[in-house]
Amino acid sequence: MTRYPRDLRGHGPTPPDPKWPGGASLAVQFVVNYEEGGENCLLHGDAASEAFLSEIVGAAAWPGQRHWNMETIYDYGARAGFWRLYRMFTERGMPVSVYGVASALARCPEQVAAMQDAGWEIASHGLKWIEYKDFPEAGERAHMEEAKRLHQAVTGAAPRGWYTGRCSMQTVRLAAEDGSFAYVADSYADELPFWMSFGDRHQLIVPYTLDANDMRFATPQGFNSGDQFFAYLKDSFDVLLAEGRAGAPKMMSVGLHCRLVGRPGRAAALARFLDYVAQHDDVWVARRIDIADHWAATHPPVVWERPSQMDRARFVDRFGGVFEHSPWIAEGAHGLELGPAHDCAVGLHNALARVFRMADADRRLAVLRAHPDLAGKLAQARRLTPESTAEQASAGLDALTDAERARFEDLNARYTARFGFPFIIAVRDHDKASILAAFERRLENDADQEFAEACRQVERIALHRLKEMLPQ
Repeated sequence: MTRYPRDLRGHGPTPPDPKWPGGASLAVQFVVNYEEGGENCLLHGDAASEAFLSEIVGAAAWPGQRHWNMETIYDYGARAGFWRLYRMFTERGMPVSVYGVASALARCPEQVAAMQDAGWEIASHGLKWIEYKDFPEAGERAHMEEAKRLHQAVTGAAPRGWYTGRCSMQTVRLAAEDGSFAYVADSYADELPFWMSFGDRHQLIVPYTLDANDMRFATPQGFNSGDQFFAYLKDSFDVLLAEGRAGAPKMMSVGLHCRLVGRPGRAAALARFLDYVAQHDDVWVARRIDIADHWAATHPPVVWERPSQMDRARFVDRFGGVFEHSPWIAEGAHGLELGPAHDCAVGLHNALARVFRMADADRRLAVLRAHPDLAGKLAQARRLTPESTAEQASAGLDALTDAERARFEDLNARYTARFGFPFIIAVRDHDKASILAAFERRLENDADQEFAEACRQVERIALHRLKEMLPQ
């Protein structure tokens, strides 16, 4: 048995309605990443200079050396870029969330005061703006604790949001286990918030973005001009707004960096986008903490028994009858690589059907023969499984006239004599008349055609049963 931890399903084909305040069709959220003074630098105790997200595309770290050009590019973000963004947002009265690197905040008290005066949320962006992929778990946990301590000392309040950015495989789990964060943003997996479980802890994830992000000014094949940045943001906004107005509201995140979009040639594009957003009355511009609090109140975590997390005995007990009297199918499915994508009717059906389809013809024939006749003797004697009883009743087969019962008996006998197994049809897809029409039509099939069709109907019946058993 293997279990696949990545959640490739998420909210599924019909995401929940976020019910944004005021009936908004779209929530838009701006993040200012404040990293200047927290980046890799020998002055900060690091082994090499910074090499990430600057005007020097493709820069390499300089081990054991300070990098004057890199340091002054970051300095620009604190000295000039921040204040340009600050004026741009405050003049328009638009709220902002800051991802603040704790050590950077500590080195920039005037900027912190300005953030607080403007009512901006200051979430934690970790202790230092460095790579954590190779950190031991204990070391990363210690940095997280120190980031919280320093953040509170500098800002006067503990951070309610967390985003490492240059994270490890254990970052989100460590943040969830910490238990103090209203949301974690280290995910790019969705356009709506979602919950993740770590033991008994349910952690809200408010996903972030790397595409609607000015970091692409500093990466190969990124934005080369402000016009490209504006066009990308506008197109993203327009698509999401149209979807929201059509009944599927989403969230749009925009990622900003003081040293990047704070440059005047790029800031002009951001200003145009802010003014474009302001033209729409059905858009909620919010801080991430506001989105997190709203989501937690509107869509709290739901605890339920997930198939992928069941032990073998429980799984077979729960799903062993989905394929009629054939628990071996559930036994086989439990041993597959199940994960969150199988915790829904369609997903679990696929796993069960895989086992059925891979079985030899004799085993599949046994499944067909395990099904009862439609409106047959077992039904009359009330000896059907509860599932079959409900299914046949849904098409009115429990209330036949004498003439209808006689017709079914005749068709059942002719069909079984011809093919060697009962006539099987997903009755929830039909009414009495269409069942009888299918009966007559399928009696004309050859043996191979009808065996294949009966197997398809068995799978269809299983899907209907799972839809009744699992939340959608």
